Amino acid sequence: MKPLSFLFLLTLTTLASLFAIGCSHTQTTPRGLSSMNTLPALTQDWDKVFPLSNEVEHNKVTFSNRFGITLAADVYKPKGATDSLAAIAVSGPFGAVKEQSSGLYAQELAKRGFLAIAFDPSFTGESSGTPRYVASPDINTEDFQAAVDYLISRNDVDAERIGILGICGWGGIAINAAAIDTRVKATVASTMYDMTRVIANGYNDVDDNMEARRKLRQALNAQRNADFGKIPARAGGVIDPLPADAPQFLKDYYAYYKTIRGYHRRSLNSTGGWNKTSALSFLNAKLLAYAGEIESAVMVLHGEKAHSRYFGESAFGMLKGDNKELVIVPEASHCDLYDQLDIIPFDRLAEFYRKYLK
Repeated sequence: MKPLSFLFLLTLTTLASLFAIGCSHTQTTPRGLSSMNTLPALTQDWDKVFPLSNEVEHNKVTFSNRFGITLAADVYKPKGATDSLAAIAVSGPFGAVKEQSSGLYAQELAKRGFLAIAFDPSFTGESSGTPRYVASPDINTEDFQAAVDYLISRNDVDAERIGILGICGWGGIAINAAAIDTRVKATVASTMYDMTRVIANGYNDVDDNMEARRKLRQALNAQRNADFGKIPARAGGVIDPLPADAPQFLKDYYAYYKTIRGYHRRSLNSTGGWNKTSALSFLNAKLLAYAGEIESAVMVLHGEKAHSRYFGESAFGMLKGDNKELVIVPEASHCDLYDQLDIIPFDRLAEFYRKYLK
């Protein structure tokens, strides 16, 4: 297959709109909500793709961002903790839900002494917002800031010891949040994508030209016409079944999102994907524009063999100061850093947060 035919599968974003316009996918019809702030029913059963640790306490909470969207989150706290704790807000990967990788990261950090929350971004999962399944560089950055608002409001959190962690496409969003929110003292971007770069330029910048962007804009705006007055069409999640000539990165995504290892019924990547037009706002944005002005600590964590590694290394090259770290995990792929407990250096992450959240 041509590289362009895999753009959605590489980015797990609504860059799929260009791909999906010429392909046939079975779509999952999104459920409409009666108002922006109507919250889908919160599931009270444990429905994560990982087991609950007996070392943590868990409960669900909600809080609102400044756009009036109610975000749903899982709180993980060290069992029996009574002190005021350093706290970390976690989200990602892009198109995933808190029951997947972000929840696992939050639980592992709680086991190491932090209060951690994993939240569903606006318009996805158990969070509110209509239309459903939309991403926005502005609103999603605000989601991280709203999570910081919530953490600071808690009596069991030290307001001066707040960190954030973004996985995959949320790694770039976390760096953008760190550039705007001085309350954030430490940030980790794990196996990150810069969604604005990949949507505007294509994978490895192969479509970084005016003509390619013009064609993408035309396709996306034609889809807006088709969507008017209807439930917006969705681009399709990770392709299933796998093509015979699927590259390794796609096999890795499939192995996580489409099997018992990581499948979740609310995950966009496991099911019907983003709205086709969701990529539009990313085309004219630059998430990392002010990364060089971040004064707080930042760790960029990436796998040695990740197809996305160039995003992390480019982002790290923009950072300044002696409180910035680049950690390359030997032999690891992009999706290894989603959930492989023997590969993700959680003790290294905890050491980083302890150093800068003090």
